[in-house]
Amino acid sequence: MNMNRRTFIRRSGALLGAGAAFHVIPSRLLGADAPSRKIVMGMIGVGGMGSGNMGAFLNIREVVVRAVCDPNSKKTYAAKGRVDKQYGNEDCVTYKDFREMIARGDLDAVMIGTPDHWHAITAIEAARAGLDIYGEKPFSHDLREGRAMVNALKQHGRVWQTGSWQRSVPNFRKACELVRNGRIGKIHRVEVGLPSGGGGPGKIERCEPPPELDWNLWLGPAPYREFQGVYDWDWRWVLDWGGGQMMDWIGHHGDIAQWGLGTDQSGPVEFEGKGDFTLRGIFDSPTSYRIACRYANGIELIVADAKQQPKGMGARWIGEKGWVWVDRSGIDAEPKSLLSEQIGADEQRLYYSREHHHDFIECVKNRHTTITPAEVAHRSASVGHLCQIAMLTGRKIRWNPDTEEIIGDPAAAALLGRAPRSPWSLL
Repeated sequence: MNMNRRTFIRRSGALLGAGAAFHVIPSRLLGADAPSRKIVMGMIGVGGMGSGNMGAFLNIREVVVRAVCDPNSKKTYAAKGRVDKQYGNEDCVTYKDFREMIARGDLDAVMIGTPDHWHAITAIEAARAGLDIYGEKPFSHDLREGRAMVNALKQHGRVWQTGSWQRSVPNFRKACELVRNGRIGKIHRVEVGLPSGGGGPGKIERCEPPPELDWNLWLGPAPYREFQGVYDWDWRWVLDWGGGQMMDWIGHHGDIAQWGLGTDQSGPVEFEGKGDFTLRGIFDSPTSYRIACRYANGIELIVADAKQQPKGMGARWIGEKGWVWVDRSGIDAEPKSLLSEQIGADEQRLYYSREHHHDFIECVKNRHTTITPAEVAHRSASVGHLCQIAMLTGRKIRWNPDTEEIIGDPAAAALLGRAPRSPWSLL
């Protein structure tokens, strides 16, 4: 068999992207007779969540990490040291520009752990290069970017996994299965509690970027601004780069709310609410917020910071027979007897994932759809993007989730996306 794993996966993806009736790779091609049992990966963005994801992939025996990339050379060298120590060699290659890394030709997949404003262009370029992708949430920095990402991944037949890892945790799956199987009857309201706060206070002075940071490359497609010392964790409180606590978490509890409702291929049709956008130096994201959303079937979705939700953080579905709430701390319900109920074999069972990063690697090998694929991640992020637009405009936003258009408000529609800074492009 004169075909390596990368060539085989690429050809399989091309077949899937072309609509061929091809769903399962024969085991002989990925078993003992395969050219290689390893998925070769590169890491793009190796600080924060990127570093955590890299550690997870380093601990999967089917994976070998060959390259790391970041516009901050201190981070790339630290990541290289970690990879080389894991494998007992010095083979890991460092890159500043992700385009050089994805052009090397020996990678099967990449992890994208960049700031939000880089997600779309990095993902689209990686898809064009024939790479499968594990990408951090939120899926996109704006809604139109998200649709462009979905289209590119579909066109090139790529496997995508979003870092919305709560779907791979048993208590979240159980809560959603209870709701999906009618244990609390007809749903009339869902509450999503997310963190408040974020960044500041005080004025931040312009200064020179540290020598290890390529500031222009870090900014990439975002509007240019002088360096003011913010580029690590706190970038998420600047709307040019992130979306504040709401967008940082909508891909977690908002995603779970949609999973439980079975609406993760669509979304609400109305959004109305307020947020506190008080400037805190460079930070301009909302520190508190409450948005009332409505689905076409009349179900109300309340997205708010935890201080404004009865159960605080998490997702709670409220129905005619009771309620179910879930968070990282556990699961609760009313009546309590729901917690001991089992989902029957003939009832609706949701996707089972034993671990989020493993699920991605399994899907890279068998070309199946992951537990948090691109379309689902895009729809979850879209809820946050539209909540943000409702707060920024101070108006009720009417939305068509089928055509992805804001109805009757051109000024609000203009906020669905922005043009990337030259020379970057989504095309």
